[in-house]
Amino acid sequence: MIEIAEDSRKKVERALLVGFRFPDQSEAEVNEHLDELADLVRNLDIVPLEPEIVNLHLPSPRYYIGSGKAGEIARLMQECEADCLIFDTPLSPSQQRNWERLTHSCVIDREEVILDIFAERASTREAVLQVELARTKYSLPRLTRAWTHLSRQHGGGATTRGEGEAQIETDRRLLRRRIRQLEEELQVVRKQRETQRKSRQRNLIPHGAIVGYTNVGKSSLLRKLSGAEILVKDQLFATLDPTTRRVPLENGLEVLLTDTVGFVRKLPHSLVEAFKSTLEEAVLADFLLLVLDVSSSQLDAQWETTLSVLKELGAQEKKIVIVFNKVDLVDRETDPVLFARLRGLFPDALYLSTRTGEGIDALKERLCAIAAEEFQLMRVKLPPQRHDLAALAHANGRVYEENYNDSGELELVFTIGPALRHKFREYAL
Repeated sequence: MIEIAEDSRKKVERALLVGFRFPDQSEAEVNEHLDELADLVRNLDIVPLEPEIVNLHLPSPRYYIGSGKAGEIARLMQECEADCLIFDTPLSPSQQRNWERLTHSCVIDREEVILDIFAERASTREAVLQVELARTKYSLPRLTRAWTHLSRQHGGGATTRGEGEAQIETDRRLLRRRIRQLEEELQVVRKQRETQRKSRQRNLIPHGAIVGYTNVGKSSLLRKLSGAEILVKDQLFATLDPTTRRVPLENGLEVLLTDTVGFVRKLPHSLVEAFKSTLEEAVLADFLLLVLDVSSSQLDAQWETTLSVLKELGAQEKKIVIVFNKVDLVDRETDPVLFARLRGLFPDALYLSTRTGEGIDALKERLCAIAAEEFQLMRVKLPPQRHDLAALAHANGRVYEENYNDSGELELVFTIGPALRHKFREYAL
């Protein structure tokens, strides 16, 4: 039944977008949300038509809006020859069904758009499982959409079930079974990821997570810092799977940086839950690089969305380095107010361009300071009777060089945390 719905979706070429303005919202805010929805829709190769904004005080149970306005939108769909109706707010399964009966067209909401994008972009086993789990849970209460072509009743008996109803019950059981299987498979994958994290922790290298709104340049930044080949695309949700790379710094220091999935306004809660193990890189990291697009007209909204998601993940108390990317797209001479305002709000923020390389060295210096604060590089010469300290360095630090001299002394170069540095100071070189 899911295949039927997906096959019909592929025929959609033009979509009418519908947004809602409540009394406490400005028209500009609603337009920003619809602009973002249009960008999301384009990622599915669907052309968004001029959006329709509905002023609303309270949602209605049948269509979310009144029947009269719903009829107007249905007529507008026909006039503009739209193949699909896309709402910028979550619809209940019954509201979705009512709209599809009214318009005789495909009707979806923002959540389903994001789910479809995630399904196209997922590549690793974990991401594929997470997306399938989220989509399956989303589809479960909406099965009747796929089976309305089947008869619902044969005869007049109250206990008589039609072909469609029997098929729906069968599919519900199959979907519930699939949900259990996916959750079990995800548990196995999460254990494997936990083992990988423990391995990183044993290396005792400071670990940072690059977080921020989607399409602000997080992957570009990781590629610039690490020199590694990483997928970089100018599209929403280009990166769904966490990518970790080693970043070498001055004085033999280094950090690990992980690129995480980008945030977006109105991110479906089901996806926040489904991608918890991906996003929890931000929770488990020692520090965060919070990247913002300084050239975006929606900079304030992106900042609020990023903080909101970090708060939901419980990561808002981490050490955060704020990075404003894409400074090459802003004329600082003609728009000095923007930078003056940002410097007043974020005095410790860094400004850079991953395209031109401006500000990258300053960011590396900041990362160096973080790494040195957490794990200081030490050079020591240990006497033969202090092999206990050599063992301590191996167990709790990262050893880079280890040589014995002619006197039997051990020369070590290693990084160690602040709690144990005092044990080595009298032997420091």
